[in-house]
Amino acid sequence: MHLTTVRDIPVFSFFKRMLDPVVILGTLFVLTRVQHEPFSGHYLVLAIIAFFVSSYLHEQIDSHRNWRIGSLRALARGIFFGWAIFVAIIVLIGYATGYSYLYSERVIWTWFGATPFILLAGHLALRRFAFGLHSAGQTRTVVIVGLNQTGLTLAKRIAESPHRMMEVRGFFDDRAEERLAEQMSQAPFLGKMADAAVYVREQGINMIFISQSMSAQPRGRQLLDELQDTTASIYFLPDLVTFDLMQARFDEVGGMPVVAICETPFSGLNSLVKRASDIVLASISLLMLAPVMLSIAAAVKFTSKGPVIFRQRRYGLNGEEIVVYKFRSMSVAEDGARVTQARKGDQRVTRLGAVLRRTSLDELPQFLNVLGGSMSIVGPRPHAVAHNEQYRGLIKGYMLRHKVKPGITGWAQVNGLRGETDTLDKMAARIEFDLDYLRNWSLSLDLWIVLRTVKVVLGRDNAY
Repeated sequence: MHLTTVRDIPVFSFFKRMLDPVVILGTLFVLTRVQHEPFSGHYLVLAIIAFFVSSYLHEQIDSHRNWRIGSLRALARGIFFGWAIFVAIIVLIGYATGYSYLYSERVIWTWFGATPFILLAGHLALRRFAFGLHSAGQTRTVVIVGLNQTGLTLAKRIAESPHRMMEVRGFFDDRAEERLAEQMSQAPFLGKMADAAVYVREQGINMIFISQSMSAQPRGRQLLDELQDTTASIYFLPDLVTFDLMQARFDEVGGMPVVAICETPFSGLNSLVKRASDIVLASISLLMLAPVMLSIAAAVKFTSKGPVIFRQRRYGLNGEEIVVYKFRSMSVAEDGARVTQARKGDQRVTRLGAVLRRTSLDELPQFLNVLGGSMSIVGPRPHAVAHNEQYRGLIKGYMLRHKVKPGITGWAQVNGLRGETDTLDKMAARIEFDLDYLRNWSLSLDLWIVLRTVKVVLGRDNAY
């Protein structure tokens, strides 16, 4: 059995795949002409390298570009993030080989600055072209066997994505019409399963999606036999809509296909990318902030009794206990079976500690946790062990946040859930953002959260 995905129509897929390399190389060539720079062999070598790098990045990043209606921000973010990686690779190659001096700085830096905007314009033009084809009827026709929630969800997704050039003609289902009354009000009903093969042949249907279990039904086996007498592509649609999917993907174990329902986003190449970005960002941060951290350490030491660094047990990756470092901001160091969250006007917070907590400077030692591998720059904030034990039985899916390393900052914190969570609803909202981060992780999302964190910290809200 070969598991695959439903792709765009061949011509559209070709143009979509070639758009980035063509724009990148075309812009480089035009800039050399405009600035009267000869397109020598050195530029030809650069163009070849750029072609292969951009083609590879397209494969890695294109799935994160949202082509659905109203998603211009997601499309732009994917393009600019991909271009930033491309520039970093090209610059690294240039300095590593020592050949960067062979190129005009004016041409190269203009190329770096102008290309992402041209790429965005190109993708918008291609999307408009795709929508035009869809409006003109240049689509693949689709029928769905099984008028259920899974099939209705697929039909809705197809309707929201005109660029896929697919049109759902209707549904087939063997249940009595009175049982399908609610579903039939949402989608066209074409008949019983026995009618499907005839309809597909007569109407020249291109694609069939089956959203019913076939193995337990003789009529299902018969349907498959009849559909194989058509030229339509046949896809089986697993009923996964009812599950709260997290990084779901197809895989195989010993040749048997399996579906991951709940999995960490950091496996394979993603784990290397995440760890590399953590090491780079943490190292740069520690080098830049070393004078600030030394000054804070001295201030903590001389303004109150107790250790400079507060160590607290937290849950880390896979629920294993880790020790998290912070500058001490309180006159006590609670780490027992019961830990009271800091709140506004808390008498335990020292005068200096109040400033450190409000500005999040007390979190700076956690960059050492990141370098040590127990934490990440971005991830769900680690809670005290006592709080974990309190909430894991109250909030569904609470422990799933431990499928990744805890972070210095997180998706919840940049969405207004920073600081005290004094009610169950607030904690539940924080957990929902944490799980949303796990479902939708990408390196561009991490960088976006880092930038948002700077804004939140400067705003000095919700931290006591």
